[in-house]
Amino acid sequence: MSKRMRSRLPTRSTSSARHRCSMQGRSAARLGPLLLLLLLPVAWGEGPSPPRAGAGRELQVSSRLAGQAARVALHYLNYRLGSPSALRLLGQVRKATLKTIPGIGHKYYLQFTTEDYKISQNVGTCLATVLYLKRKPRPAVNINCTSTKDQKQIQEDDLSFYKKMKQQTKPIIGNDIPDSYGNIEPAFEPVWALAIAGSSYVMWEKSTENLGYFMAQVKHVKQWITKDDAVDFDYSVVLHEIPTQEMISCHIRIIWTPGHPLRVKYFCLSENQWLESGEGSGTETGSTSGIFNEREANF
Repeated sequence: MSKRMRSRLPTRSTSSARHRCSMQGRSAARLGPLLLLLLLPVAWGEGPSPPRAGAGRELQVSSRLAGQAARVALHYLNYRLGSPSALRLLGQVRKATLKTIPGIGHKYYLQFTTEDYKISQNVGTCLATVLYLKRKPRPAVNINCTSTKDQKQIQEDDLSFYKKMKQQTKPIIGNDIPDSYGNIEPAFEPVWALAIAGSSYVMWEKSTENLGYFMAQVKHVKQWITKDDAVDFDYSVVLHEIPTQEMISCHIRIIWTPGHPLRVKYFCLSENQWLESGEGSGTETGSTSGIFNEREANF
């Protein structure tokens, strides 16, 4: 073999090595998108945004976002029912889908069971949509539910409570419902239930995609004795904000007549706001100030 031929052999070997490296590089490049696709579900997790605008994706029924949206729908339902005897709690989320509507917000499609707030017994299934709007403070809710509760019994229980309240010659006044042991005196159970119904309006209006609320306690309640057809209460309640764990103090005025929508006005302050303002006067969210000096005619 000539020196000229021998001098070309290393060139062929180097070229072959470069070809193998090039092939390996192209193979790795082809694997890159596949590996990314495999990792995407982990990266999405429970974040509020679906994979692409306009496309829906199913959520795990145990996810925080699914449960939060279902509770918002129930807050809206309990407020609209306006009945202390018909309150529902969230049972189990059975299906949840999240969709992004470009320029509008995030919309949740939900199916879930509900329970009676007193006995934790299944009382029906709900289909609901919850739309968190970018430009509006409260979620838009559409909900339709079945019910296994006796509607006649619900009406009778509401009417019994209503008549008892209208027969009062002295206003009902109470504190710390439930007490530090979680107990509620039987006489105050309907008063507590009415507070939940009215607070449901507050919790629905204040809820966001990442913040939810539970009714924790009625710190103080006072009945207004009126000569009209309505039952009228002032409440000071504590709401538990999730996931911040902050306690929100709210003053709520509730005017109720069986079979009619609740009339609710409120203002709320967080723990920090109460500390900053001393007595909490002059700061509010929700409705107009001075509501506890207004009469029903001003609603």
